[in-house]
Amino acid sequence: MGPRWRLGCGWITLFVVGTDLFIVSPLLPRIADEWGLSVSTAGLSVTVFSLTYLLGAPLFGQLADRFGRRRTLTACLLGFVAANLLTAAATGFGWLLAARIAAGAAASGVAPSIYAGVGEAAPPARRASWMAIAVSGLLLALSVGTPAGTMVASYLGWRSPFVVLGLLSVGLAAANWLIWPADPRRGDSAGIRLPALNYWLLGRRMLPTVLWATALYGVYTYLGTWLTLGGASAGQIARAIGFYGAGALVGTLLGGQLADRFGTRRTMTVSAAGLAAGLAVLGAGADSEASVDMLLLVLSVFAQFYFPAQQSGLARDFPERRALMMALNNSALFLGISLGSLIGGEAMALSGFNANAGICAAIAVLALVAIRASNPPARAAL
Repeated sequence: MGPRWRLGCGWITLFVVGTDLFIVSPLLPRIADEWGLSVSTAGLSVTVFSLTYLLGAPLFGQLADRFGRRRTLTACLLGFVAANLLTAAATGFGWLLAARIAAGAAASGVAPSIYAGVGEAAPPARRASWMAIAVSGLLLALSVGTPAGTMVASYLGWRSPFVVLGLLSVGLAAANWLIWPADPRRGDSAGIRLPALNYWLLGRRMLPTVLWATALYGVYTYLGTWLTLGGASAGQIARAIGFYGAGALVGTLLGGQLADRFGTRRTMTVSAAGLAAGLAVLGAGADSEASVDMLLLVLSVFAQFYFPAQQSGLARDFPERRALMMALNNSALFLGISLGSLIGGEAMALSGFNANAGICAAIAVLALVAIRASNPPARAAL
């Protein structure tokens, strides 16, 4: 199969994995009702998935680089099938939590292998653009896959989306096994021997992602709360989030194009600067619905330049460690999301949304500094 088939298969796989990641949140009230739980307790099913993903991604990235990406990807997809079917069959909340832990572990091995494979399959001059297309699968899972799954659940029950995702993943496991190149055979049964890691260098390359995600999600997590407190209707909130989502998709795809044309580091710099400026304006206060919508759109476009540029730069600079670097960057993203939620929650409680946006703007400035300080390494440096 040609490179474009691999990109398409990777996109569909990330769409399905992303739908699984995002679908639980809108189903929490149904899950809580079935077992007489509070929504916050049911929300632990989201937390354990995210934490397992954060911790599992580096491990599976190492395994993919050492023992083969196709083997690791296929095994994780089969694990993903089992985890979703176990989620659908859960007879108690403890079972559900165990199934979501398994799903998080499996998903953490899928995405890095896909990103690494796409980075390898892409023409060098279009690597960032291809990475952006792959990332768009996750974004469309949020805006298309999750609403579709929620609608299915409204008719057939909250378990039904996980059955569908599990069955789809059976086909994806077979498709990925057939489409991606066979892993090279090695005489060493212990796998490929890789050079030692430079942890100082890894920290420098991942710090911008942690700071960027902290700044972005520290505000995004509480957008709905802010708009509700401001008297916005459900329709107005949905429209504002829709503008943000549209900006995220456009920014991701455009960010890949910009990174290919102007360089990954320069694109990341523009992204962090635009994010900082947008958050600062948001913190200063927006005086109309239209201005909020447009500001969220522009802010999201600039913010999302970052991720495909960072992924492309890592794939370029660490060809022998692509899966690991994609995994570490995903873990850095989840760490930033968690920190953003914590910092944003404290800022909201103490001083309100405007102060939260201002704090997150300052964090985005720190991300800008970290980007400028993280010089591209020589291949031997890792």
